[in-house]
Amino acid sequence: MERRGGDLAIARWLRDLTGWQRRGVAFGLGAFSVLALPPLGILPVLLVGLSGLIWLWEGSTSRRQAFEAGWWWGLGWFSLGIYWLANALLVEAATFAWLIPFATLGLGGVLAVFIGGATLLAWWPKLGSVGRLFVLAATWTLMEWCRSWVLTGFPWNPLGSVWDIALPVLQLGSLVGVFGLSLFTVLVFGLPTLLTRRAVGASLALVAVAALGGWIRLEAHPTEMVPDLRLRLIQPNLSQKNKWEPEKRAQDLKEQMELSFAPGWEKVNHILWPESAIPYFVEHDEEKRRVVAAAAPPGGFVIAGGLRARRTENTRHLWNSLLIIGESSQIVQIYDKVHLVPFGEYIPLRGILPIDTITQAGIDFQPGPGQQTLHVPGLPPFSPLICYEVVFPGSVVGRDQPRPEWLLTITNDGWFGISAGPHQHLAAARMRSIEEGLPMVRDANTGISAVFDGMGREIKRLRLGEKGVLDTDLPKSQEATVFARFGNAMALGSALLSLLIGLVVGRRSTRLPRPSGVRLGQETP
Repeated sequence: MERRGGDLAIARWLRDLTGWQRRGVAFGLGAFSVLALPPLGILPVLLVGLSGLIWLWEGSTSRRQAFEAGWWWGLGWFSLGIYWLANALLVEAATFAWLIPFATLGLGGVLAVFIGGATLLAWWPKLGSVGRLFVLAATWTLMEWCRSWVLTGFPWNPLGSVWDIALPVLQLGSLVGVFGLSLFTVLVFGLPTLLTRRAVGASLALVAVAALGGWIRLEAHPTEMVPDLRLRLIQPNLSQKNKWEPEKRAQDLKEQMELSFAPGWEKVNHILWPESAIPYFVEHDEEKRRVVAAAAPPGGFVIAGGLRARRTENTRHLWNSLLIIGESSQIVQIYDKVHLVPFGEYIPLRGILPIDTITQAGIDFQPGPGQQTLHVPGLPPFSPLICYEVVFPGSVVGRDQPRPEWLLTITNDGWFGISAGPHQHLAAARMRSIEEGLPMVRDANTGISAVFDGMGREIKRLRLGEKGVLDTDLPKSQEATVFARFGNAMALGSALLSLLIGLVVGRRSTRLPRPSGVRLGQETP
């Protein structure tokens, strides 16, 4: 691929930076790229942010520089992208505010290792620029997949999530998942760095083909609703402050009951409350359980988040659960959260770290046995998810379970206030819906409560920070997608294909000029 017109001045400048200049610029490029994430979704910033990283990485003269380019970019991307974690630490500021630098810059630095690993693994001096770009797309995808399970995983804000603003392109997730979308993103914003008409044309063609294919898919699968089924989602918008004090508990329960009985109650089949909405341990408290059960419509259920506790000898166990309570006040189904939040619901290395969880439970929560498909009378079978669990691609449906017909996620994003966090969380929920071809019902304490069909089309929503109810029909499920059948193997297969393409074309493609005095092999004319 022949380069036309020489390099852009900015590209030469980026490649000629040294030392802390490179690190500072890489950090700034990563931070700037955060503007492409929900809720803003300003995709063109990646023409600077991601393209700038690739130029900077191409100018590396050692493996250390290649790693540093990715790590500093990742530090900007993650620390700014998850700034809203600080809000959770301000709920009990006197106890936890000192942890804010560790929760943002500290966690950002750990997560940035995966981006640094991608740029390090892809830095093959003997390959040309085209080949290295395809290798980078492959290693980036591989490292994002690793981030979803290493040390229990934290797959928040994968690069592919920037396409949340473009629903037709987002349909690519039904084939290769969000990690495959990350590969696509690296190529789309990386090809223009080659500065040739063919490369820019190839980038535009990738977007056009993905958008056209997505549009065709959307047109071929219109939204259909399950007949004779009406759900009521409660969004109480309750504060986390002093949540477990006796007077606050009683007031919170009263407000949720009033919302449940809002006009139209007699027309709904089931009532949904968000994560930890039941402010009592009702599993062994029939009196309080009867209060909650009173909200159930005739023949229906209250499906609500609540805590479960049990003591065995001298040990107390605690679960974050979804409880399904019928008119008779009996708990007919229980689902216990599987993917727990580090430092929120358990402390890694608790014997070493002298801190408590920000939920102030005093003990670590216990994980549930695994994802389940719940069968409840009067409802199509569904897979329940509690908060954080919805961000794990390929792990929202029990693979050893019957395929559900919809996904239900309950969450309490009240910890994060009015910030980008709930918008990013919502985008992850919609992505899971597209990947699996299953409708998504999302009930959140402070918002954003929403309903998506199996194509990711939004049916209804309640805005962030709004108190109210959302009465909705339930969309029908779609046929199992390719991703639903094969999971993240599709993204890894795409990464392998990208790697092979990079190796095949790598020795014949043009490499970007290196800083003066550095010779890495014969350039292709």
